[in-house]
Amino acid sequence: MQERKTILKELDLIAQQLRELEIQYEKYFAGEEKRAPLKGRDNLYRRLRRIANRRIIQTDLRFRYESLSARFFSYATHWDRIMRLMDEGRYSRHLAKAGPARVASDQQKPQDEVETVYQQLLQAHAECALAEPLPDRQKFSAFLDRQREALKDKYGGKEIEFRVVSENGKPKIKVKAKSGSNG
Repeated sequence: MQERKTILKELDLIAQQLRELEIQYEKYFAGEEKRAPLKGRDNLYRRLRRIANRRIIQTDLRFRYESLSARFFSYATHWDRIMRLMDEGRYSRHLAKAGPARVASDQQKPQDEVETVYQQLLQAHAECALAEPLPDRQKFSAFLDRQREALKDKYGGKEIEFRVVSENGKPKIKVKAKSGSNG
C-alpha cells in the first residue's frame, strides 16, 4: 500500500512536470523565452527512467506510467523537430505571437496564412492542455482550403481570414471576411 502511494505521488509529479515543460517549450517557440528548457527536460527524463527501473505490479499505475512516458517521448520528438527547423532557419518563432492582425495582411501568401493559423492552433492546444493530437500540417491545410471553398458563397466572394480562439477550454477556428476585399 505504501509503495502504491509512493508511485502514485511520483506519477502525479511527472504529469505536472510534463505540463510545465510543454508550456515552457511553447513559450520558447513563440519567442518569449530565450533558451529551450533543456534542464527541465533532462530532469523529467531522469525521473521517468527511475520509475522504469522499478517493477510496477498494479496495472493502473503501470498503464499511467506508460502513457506519460509515451507522451513525453512523443513531445520530445516534436520539440527536436521544431528545434531542427529553427536551426535550419525554416521556422519562424513569432507567428503565434503575431495573431490575427498578421493573417489579415493583403500581401500574405496562402501558405503563410495556413502556417500562422496552425501556430495559433498549437499555442491554443497547449494552453488548453488537451491530450488529443493535432492533425498534421498537410491535413490542416487541406481542411482550411475546403472551408474556404465552402464559405465562398456565404461571404459573397470576399476573401476570408481564419483565426484561432479558445472557448470553453477548447481551441476553435473562427472565420470572418477580410475588410476591404472584393475577391
